[in-house]
Amino acid sequence: MLNVLYFKNQNCYAFVSYSNKKVMKHIILAVLLLVTTTGSFAQTKKYTVIKTDAEWRKLLSAEQYRVTRKKGTEAAFSGKYWDNHKAGTYKCVCCDQELFSSATKFESGTGWPSFWKPVLKANVEEITDNSFGMERTEVNCSRCGAHLGHVFDDGPKPTGLRYCMNSASLNFISKN
Repeated sequence: MLNVLYFKNQNCYAFVSYSNKKVMKHIILAVLLLVTTTGSFAQTKKYTVIKTDAEWRKLLSAEQYRVTRKKGTEAAFSGKYWDNHKAGTYKCVCCDQELFSSATKFESGTGWPSFWKPVLKANVEEITDNSFGMERTEVNCSRCGAHLGHVFDDGPKPTGLRYCMNSASLNFISKN
């Protein structure tokens, strides 16, 4: 008898057929190992700001929700802060945690607000992101887990880093 198993892991689908229980056991163990190592299981990190999906939807605009809670990306040159040159602080749109200073913002030419370092390294978390067939480093707010953008190693001195952020994940507080 031929049996078929179907697994869905984020955007990956796997169809597995097997003909006996011994083979099935090995296949299930292998798939579970694959799924757990790709990070698709529920978030295990405990954040200090926790809200239900309904609460996030009520608090955020549709675009802010898509970017911060569903790991979306806004179109280049479309966000409200990519060309902002005012002095001030950029905070998380979800929890108000300070993330970046205008003093570390620079013109990257990418169409997204870019910074060479966060206000405090502890205020952001960096996670390996293997989505879309490439390896990148995702940047999230360490207080609420909001997706902010990605960090790349092609930035200016002194860090050589480019924190490429989505305007939809930020609130700007002017110094004046």
